[in-house]
Amino acid sequence: MIDRATTPNALAKQLGIRPQKVLGWIARGELRAINMAETTAGRPRWKILPEDLERFLDSRAATPPPPPNRRRRRRVVSTGTDRY
Repeated sequence: MIDRATTPNALAKQLGIRPQKVLGWIARGELRAINMAETTAGRPRWKILPEDLERFLDSRAATPPPPPNRRRRRRVVSTGTDRY
């Protein structure tokens, strides 16, 4: 499973965005990633698993807006006797 994981740079290239955007998603907790660095004190080496990427992309997918709640106006029926 680890061999299918992707890096923030590779993901950014696939999506056509800057790597800093992907790193921002990771920092904010929007995109789950695993730090594969030998120690946590140094520079992180992020790996993104396919399941986490799929979950993230599904959460950001555009959904069609709900249909408008159109209320019909009642038609006033004239009785014909109220003429001015």
